[in-house]
Amino acid sequence: MAAGGRRRRPLRYQSLAALVEDSQWPFLFLVSDFSYGAEDYDAEGHEEQKGPPEGSETMPYIDESPTMSPQLSARSQGGGDSISPTPPEGLAPGVEAGKGLEMRKLVLSGFLASEEIYINQLEALLLPMKPLKATATTSQPVLTIQQIETIFYKIQDIYEIHKEFYDNLCPKVQQWDSQVTMGHLFQKLASQLGVYKAFVDNYKVALETAEKCSQSNNQFQKISEELKVKGPKDSKDSHTSVTMEALLYKPIDRVTRSTLVLHDLLKHTPVDHPDYPLLQDALRISQNFLSSINEDIDPRRTAVTTPKGETRQLVKDGFLVEMSENSRKLRHVFLFTDVLLCAKLKKTSAGKHQQYDCKWYIPLADLVFPSPEESEASPQVHPFPDHELEDMKMKISALKSEIQKEKANKGQSRAIERLKKKMFENEFLLLLNSPTIPFRIHNRNGKSYLFLLSSDYERSEWREAIQKLQKKDLQAFVLSSVELQVLTGSCFKLRTVHNIPVTSNKDDDESPGLYGFLHVIVHSAKGFKQSANLYCTLEVDSFGYFVSKAKTRVFRDTTEPKWDEEFEIELEGSQSLRILCYEKCYDKTKVNKDNNEIVDKIMGKGQIQLDPQTVETKNWHTDVIEMNGIKVEFSMKFTSRDMSLKRTPSKKQTGVFGVKISVVTKRERSKVPYIVRQCIEEVEKRGIEEVGIYRISGVATDIQALKAVFDANNKDILLMLSDMDINAIAGTLKLYFRELPEPLLTDRLYPAFMEGIALSDPAAKENCMMHLLRSLPDPNLITFLFLLEHLKRVAEKEPINKMSLHNLATVFGPTLLRPSEVESKAHLTSAADIWSHDVMAQVQVLLYYLQHPPISFAELKRNTLYFSTDV
Repeated sequence: MAAGGRRRRPLRYQSLAALVEDSQWPFLFLVSDFSYGAEDYDAEGHEEQKGPPEGSETMPYIDESPTMSPQLSARSQGGGDSISPTPPEGLAPGVEAGKGLEMRKLVLSGFLASEEIYINQLEALLLPMKPLKATATTSQPVLTIQQIETIFYKIQDIYEIHKEFYDNLCPKVQQWDSQVTMGHLFQKLASQLGVYKAFVDNYKVALETAEKCSQSNNQFQKISEELKVKGPKDSKDSHTSVTMEALLYKPIDRVTRSTLVLHDLLKHTPVDHPDYPLLQDALRISQNFLSSINEDIDPRRTAVTTPKGETRQLVKDGFLVEMSENSRKLRHVFLFTDVLLCAKLKKTSAGKHQQYDCKWYIPLADLVFPSPEESEASPQVHPFPDHELEDMKMKISALKSEIQKEKANKGQSRAIERLKKKMFENEFLLLLNSPTIPFRIHNRNGKSYLFLLSSDYERSEWREAIQKLQKKDLQAFVLSSVELQVLTGSCFKLRTVHNIPVTSNKDDDESPGLYGFLHVIVHSAKGFKQSANLYCTLEVDSFGYFVSKAKTRVFRDTTEPKWDEEFEIELEGSQSLRILCYEKCYDKTKVNKDNNEIVDKIMGKGQIQLDPQTVETKNWHTDVIEMNGIKVEFSMKFTSRDMSLKRTPSKKQTGVFGVKISVVTKRERSKVPYIVRQCIEEVEKRGIEEVGIYRISGVATDIQALKAVFDANNKDILLMLSDMDINAIAGTLKLYFRELPEPLLTDRLYPAFMEGIALSDPAAKENCMMHLLRSLPDPNLITFLFLLEHLKRVAEKEPINKMSLHNLATVFGPTLLRPSEVESKAHLTSAADIWSHDVMAQVQVLLYYLQHPPISFAELKRNTLYFSTDV
């Protein structure tokens, strides 16, 4: 354990890459050291050879302060503006100062541990330097003095700077005092960055010299391929073998690391602390240093030269689903400065390193995007059946639960690995089959290609990256087979996304994401250059892909829209919130039919990491996200799933919300509560063809207004309903069911529903599920059947509203059927467990009834079923 009890572990490169991308700092690198998952797979999901490629090793231990990324990412997509050294809103003097100072200690403890690793790496690099120098003056030198000085240039100086820094900082952290000062140490470290500038300027020459010496001298080659790095003091591994090339990259990596830590320290330092101005100055110096260095210097991003003789560099890469020969294929797509290359990971025989196989490439000079008219004429993409996607999700959840049980019981590692492999296979299928948004590109000289993406956000990122490169003076070209082989061969080393983005590739102690409800208020936006019709959408990730969850109203003809609209978004293991700002297109001639193409123009987009420590508070957290020069102000707070299970009965028995359904129907002398009938009638009248009805959140203030008029039994209810946004009406209906003192299908019957849906024999399941319905109180049963028929009618319009029976079951299942609060506490240990154990089964229960032939209340009560066990 690190000092202060904080756990440390190697961080996968993807996490750091995401952090670098979010922060929009002028970072030096895109490609860094990385660790592998247990297995890698080719594009078709087949298991590939285990182990990392040559020259790769695990990243240094890094302090994973939970507050590192949210404030950085909240300023993401800012177009490259550097971050001010002033920290985000946080520690004003005396405000949670104790907690902030404790966080300072945690940040410093993690940084100190990684500094120890860094010093060990520099020592390992210096170790061969002395014997090499000793032989340089003999009759049989391994290297010349000039070669040694070139390869090891400034390493000794960097080592001494950091050894002194470590020796001074270590006792301050180990003998912690809340008033301890160390800002002067960071200030001094920042003032010595000139040594790093000299190292960076020489870096490319040092690598080239080392490579040439390795090729010409076997003795040096052996030395450079296996340098021994001491492990940290508390590590079981005494040494790790690392290549010289990898170690020479460490100083470049280190500058960005120190700058991140400075930002975190400032964030948790009260402004009246003596360290504050010193840390601020150190951060300013570090950022100026980073800004002065062009990130293009990093040779690791260099593949080969372009036809114009310029350096070809990797700009962006990632896994995309391609429609090829009428089937979905997972490809790794690489965007270079002048060419887009689509590749697949080749299967290799044991002992050989993995390689990419180029499927096709397009020079950016020849790449064009189709017009809306051309897109409309393209073959339509048929989405994967929803019920099969839901089955995959259910299998993934069940496998997660099995893995957790095996670990809790200290099961065999072989059994756990087998379960993980099954989970990967299902996650891979979900990743392959869930995207539906088309991203089409053409080669002006020939073929067209179609990718399917999970969100408009992702499509916009790729399009913008390509269009930015196309603004340069590009030339068309044809790669020879040798040139193509060299370029494709470089992809494995250059890639920045190393693993297929599924949860089974994550470490066990990585965040499982948030489960519950995120409340978001979209306040306003500024920075538009001309008046437009503007709206925002909100997306969150679920099972590895993003889903649109909410949409503001369109604010017409303005440069400063003020929405002030609140939304409640359900999270299922979510880790990110995306906000997209659109200009609404009212020209109906540009609307494409049935192919998911969005013609509204994206004006800006941004992403925020949903860090639990930031959002899990009772108070609203307000922030601003920058996107292409546009600033959107928003607030958010989070309610965990276990908190959302708490149903608070209404103290006023005169209203309808929070009141027993039997009380309401008796008072109204009705079989189905008036609120349920009116909301359903309005949705069927004008919302049944609304895309995402019941899935897209309504504005919270509208929902609360409707709640108030229904509770007051206001005579203007019908007038208000007719004027209200249809998503707010749908949201009011969901809220009514969620606020019942107990779920519609009752606490008492919940365990039996869970057992019934798990039965494998169809006849037994039928008898059980019908018997359970018959066991419900009459008001609950009649209302449930009324809702059931409505949801079936909504699903009939699926081609238009995109809401299948499975989508509707996912929305309503956990609302109508939930474990009681007592049962949740008795059986489940965490919010993630609640999701894994129950929510999928709740969805399956409702889906069973939705897929069942029409169920008549009279028939149900009249028929005697074989299954008659007491519930």
